[in-house]
Amino acid sequence: MISSKSKRKPAPRSHRTKTAKPKSSERTATARTVSTVLPNTRTGTKNAQVIAMLRDRAGATIGAIAAATGWQQHSVRGFLAGVVRRRLGLNLVSEPSDGGRIYRVVGDTDGPAKGGQVKQAA
Repeated sequence: MISSKSKRKPAPRSHRTKTAKPKSSERTATARTVSTVLPNTRTGTKNAQVIAMLRDRAGATIGAIAAATGWQQHSVRGFLAGVVRRRLGLNLVSEPSDGGRIYRVVGDTDGPAKGGQVKQAA
């Protein structure tokens, strides 16, 4: 004889209620002022810290950025190429120095760089 096996019914699941997201009008004024200078950037983040270091007149080395953020050197290079140059479109200039290569943002610091490719120092 063939016996039929009864299937167990799954236990009822409790439903979670969704929390309401804050409206964009509830953002603080500081978040708006930073986003006008650097789109999609919050204050106090590592990205904002690196951009501030690069905008300084003295510039920054890869080692200094790595020490300030805790990133490895290849991650700093990727950030400079991918985020600073491509995504933000900032005019990043690299110059040789006694202590290593110095990177800084020059020229149009309020928005994307105008024009095509940026010349690099050899």
